[in-house]
Amino acid sequence: MSLLDFILWPFDNPAVTFAGVTTSWGEVVGFVTGALCVWLVARQNPLNWPIGILNNLAFLVLFATSGLYADSGLQVVYIALALYGWWAWLRGGADHSALPVSRTTPAQWWSLLAAGVAITLLLVWVLTSFTSSTVPWADSATTALSLLATWGQTRKKVECWWLWIAADVIYVPLYAYKDLWLTAILYVGFMALCVLGLRNWTKALRADEPVPA
Repeated sequence: MSLLDFILWPFDNPAVTFAGVTTSWGEVVGFVTGALCVWLVARQNPLNWPIGILNNLAFLVLFATSGLYADSGLQVVYIALALYGWWAWLRGGADHSALPVSRTTPAQWWSLLAAGVAITLLLVWVLTSFTSSTVPWADSATTALSLLATWGQTRKKVECWWLWIAADVIYVPLYAYKDLWLTAILYVGFMALCVLGLRNWTKALRADEPVPA
């Protein structure tokens, strides 16, 4: 067995078949590590970053073999952001302390908007020009939203949860369309965990904000 065959084996072999739809072992790994990662993020546990890297590796192969090329390439960026986020959460605060939850400033919002539009348009052009993607706009928009949300997550911006929710609303029907039903179900769960994360981070933010005199 070649190295490539070894890597692809979990994604080419079914773990379970339900209602005529087959789920691979690779998708199961993505499901478990993804759910655990988001749960840890909601609890501000820095272990979410190494677990997230395992999730990124699983989804990189899964999405590439499913024709979701932008989402597949996004996993490489996720890994780089995860390494930065891991450091930032532990040492990115004042005097190299743990990073606190904060709000996104108006200037940051404008920068995020400009970056999101630019990333979406660039990816649509790449996917339509150089790949066989059948969902270039959905794949590109979710990629852009996910990148912006991940940046917010690395800096503990409470509004990152709203960006994740917006991405998940598109991801669920997109993965269902691609017959990645377990992943679609996972992203429904992600939305519930995003609500939990938004509540927990908002509570932490309010606890850290100074009380008016």
